[in-house]
Amino acid sequence: MKDELYDIEVLRDLSTKKKKANKKLVQRLKKMKPREVDDIIHEQHDEVFEYIDCLKCANCCKNISPIITDRDIVRIAKHLRLKPIQFIEKYLKVDEEGDYVYQQHPCPFLLDDNYCSIYEYRPKACAEYPHTDRVKVYQAFNVSLKNTAVCPAVYQIFENLKSLGY
Repeated sequence: MKDELYDIEVLRDLSTKKKKANKKLVQRLKKMKPREVDDIIHEQHDEVFEYIDCLKCANCCKNISPIITDRDIVRIAKHLRLKPIQFIEKYLKVDEEGDYVYQQHPCPFLLDDNYCSIYEYRPKACAEYPHTDRVKVYQAFNVSLKNTAVCPAVYQIFENLKSLGY
């Protein structure tokens, strides 16, 4: 993978240029059996993450917020020795869809070296990002399309799938 893909501006530009082709790819994949789609995308996920370096990037932590669940709130607040309501007031807001998200970007727990200061307690959505290794991955296609502009791995998975003829 080219190092330039770690640059969010480059990635956004490339993703925008390939938006139509990526939507067509998703439409083709939706016509396949869900298990077959999982197998294909999981194989690409594993291949791409052999050389992707999330610590070199952290675009997700710098540019988007995960949905923070009630379980996440309790777990992280306990780790920070805060009451859940204190954690909510200090770090969270409700987004337009009614979900808790971080008040700010980058993530308040992102360190200068791109490590996470609450890694072992991080939100479930962070632990599962970029969602390309989940079961029934087709259910996250809309999110994956958006993530081609944020995550070099998702962008590369889409590019690999297209080059393989999907």
